[in-house]
Amino acid sequence: MADADDARDDDVLELLAGRLVQESGITKDEALELIKFIGTDWNSLLREAHFLKKRQQWG
Repeated sequence: MADADDARDDDVLELLAGRLVQESGITKDEALELIKFIGTDWNSLLREAHFLKKRQQWG
């Protein structure tokens, strides 16, 4: 049962990362890293993703 739960969690994280990529323009790897660091709070993820994207454009 734990394997099924882990797979489901991975699927949810993949979907969340994909949505973050579409909304902010960061890479999927960056999105997954933000999710690991911040968690799954959408507003926090989106704010940090936009900050990251702007920072990349400046640098």
